[in-house]
Amino acid sequence: MTQHPHLTGWAHTRFGRSDQPDVESLMAEVSATAVEDSGLMPADIDAISVGVYGTDTSNQRFEAALVGTGAPELAGVPAVRSENACATGSAALYAALDMVEAGRARAVLVVGAEKMTRAPAATVTDVLLGAAYLPTEGKHGSFPAVFAWLARQYARRYGDPRDALARIAAKNHRNGVDNPYAHMRRDLGYEFCVTVSDRNPVVAHPLLRTDCSMVSDGAAAVVVASADVARAARRSVVVRGRAQANDPMPLASRPDPLAFGAAATAFRGALDEAGVVLADLDLLETHDCFTLAELLQYEAFGLAEPGKGSLLSSEGRTDRDGAFPVNVSGGLKAKGHPIGATGVSQHVIAAMQLVGEAGGMQLPLAERAAVFNMGGAAVTNYATVLEASR
Repeated sequence: MTQHPHLTGWAHTRFGRSDQPDVESLMAEVSATAVEDSGLMPADIDAISVGVYGTDTSNQRFEAALVGTGAPELAGVPAVRSENACATGSAALYAALDMVEAGRARAVLVVGAEKMTRAPAATVTDVLLGAAYLPTEGKHGSFPAVFAWLARQYARRYGDPRDALARIAAKNHRNGVDNPYAHMRRDLGYEFCVTVSDRNPVVAHPLLRTDCSMVSDGAAAVVVASADVARAARRSVVVRGRAQANDPMPLASRPDPLAFGAAATAFRGALDEAGVVLADLDLLETHDCFTLAELLQYEAFGLAEPGKGSLLSSEGRTDRDGAFPVNVSGGLKAKGHPIGATGVSQHVIAAMQLVGEAGGMQLPLAERAAVFNMGGAAVTNYATVLEASR
């Protein structure tokens, strides 16, 4: 019988503009804390898996080894870094899950972090655009402009999504108020999110500032443990199913760029491995790097038919008190999107919900959650089903 890995301890910094000077300091905030939260000692950690994309202007690289400089008690633990665009955090987590499932480790510390706000805006723009295929998509000039192009294609096929995008933004900002880790804890309201203004300008037509995730600093960490190690933990969350799927990097190489086909494959794969269907899920933490991304994911995951995702927003079905709460944390939109930390953060927030430790974010019923994290314009896609263990 398959012994599923468990998440047994975690830690999370506030996202936003951090006073911490670098990635090393951000990782130090969460590394030892996550190990302590798991009930383990540093000597019990068999490996460290680090996710850092690399948006900072610092010349310091070799981020895997930086965990041991910030937490000297972990300096002797084998460590490696993963990078997979905006899914870097999930790539690091899945590497840890692989190690535990293969029997190569019994407990692995996963740390995701990013220091973005120190870099000039032009540098961040260039680095993020590198997650698109530059020979064909570099002409757009920025990563938001790539998604703006997708939004225009959506409008031509299905009608203007402006109302739906504003409702998604307003929902996520409303949810972010209750998240103590969120970059922005402000309920902006639908009217603000739908209206072009000096405070909410067009970033790339038709996307407004409220349609785009923020440039943030932050870190999150989680301990992945084998089932036998997890039995001694004070609480744990089991990784019931997971899947990764890729689409061609160039949007022009896909039969339908709006279909997010590999995202759908990963999501279905995770549900199939977990032996569940959509109706068995109590919440979804998903990758709303742009409001359009959340809308397209509704349709890719089967929450709505193609072109009908706007109904979920207008009818309130994805609100925190709706039939299927999406991004109760505020998502990337309000929580922030420090690239390497995002995938780890999503899993931590979902785990907190499942063990009843989500504070003001807590849902009345949270027994099974899905997490979706993607890199690029749904190029690499990670989906996970988490379930409360105890």
